[in-house]
Amino acid sequence: MLITSTDIDAEIDKRQICNYLGYCAECEPPARISSLIDEYVENVHHLIDPVHSYIIKDIERVENSYVFLEGSIVLKSRVIARLLERCCQAAVMVATIGNQLEEMACQLAEDGLMVQSAVLDTIGSDAVERVADFVQGRIGEVASAQGLCVSPRFSPGYCDWNITQQKKVFQAIGRNTAGVSLTEDCLMVPRKSISGIIGIGRCHDSIEHYNPCKTCRKHDCQSRRVA
Repeated sequence: MLITSTDIDAEIDKRQICNYLGYCAECEPPARISSLIDEYVENVHHLIDPVHSYIIKDIERVENSYVFLEGSIVLKSRVIARLLERCCQAAVMVATIGNQLEEMACQLAEDGLMVQSAVLDTIGSDAVERVADFVQGRIGEVASAQGLCVSPRFSPGYCDWNITQQKKVFQAIGRNTAGVSLTEDCLMVPRKSISGIIGIGRCHDSIEHYNPCKTCRKHDCQSRRVA
């Protein structure tokens, strides 16, 4: 099953924007920054073009660090294998907000407006996360209709899942990549895009609580998930 949609409202969270900019929950940004965030959040929607695509594939088998999906897709990751060995299916997805916001942020930087550029870029990061959350919710609804549950979302580059595995993600999705392409270094274009995989399986296998960070000793990892 392959679905592509633009019917998404990427609601932006000002508190999260402040966190991204380095202002903790107890630290309010200066009035100038706060006003700038408010202005951009209110007027940025015309620069955001949310699109997503996903496909649900059966898991044929899991062997050690390898996951074999239907369609001759082979994923290599110990962390992903441990997740998907509990699952019967995997949803492979990609989401983006397009390139307009990124281009505007670059233009602001070229004009020497570095603060404005940083704020706008951060808003873009939050917006694409909201789109990815929307996609995960849709996949969760599909799974729930079958009496199944979904796992957290994992992207290439996370833990031991090498960034080069982006090629496998895009191979699984096929031509419907929501307008997102890969560079030779496996970076996505537009840059404000997210790809990943979501496990689907029986609820009593607790896949929705799967968290490899609980057993990882790299406590200074910036991507560490709260246990």
